[in-house]
Amino acid sequence: MYTYSTRGTCSKQIIFELDEDQRIHNVKFIGGCSGNLQGIGKLVEGRKAEEIIPLLKGIRCKQNTSCPDQLAKALEEQIKS
Repeated sequence: MYTYSTRGTCSKQIIFELDEDQRIHNVKFIGGCSGNLQGIGKLVEGRKAEEIIPLLKGIRCKQNTSCPDQLAKALEEQIKS
């Protein structure tokens, strides 16, 4: 389980898991727009991080970032570690 503290969004944290194939599981956003963020979690479930990162990276809302953009950053950070 990995926890990422977001910056510049209504959500405060993203919690998720990556399996040995770097497939995404159990995405949960803490704070933010519940319905939209649950939808994002379901859409990325079981998909490879490397597939999702370019889809979500660069999506903008407030403060030049968004919850999807923050998820992409969290996935990038986790893959590098």
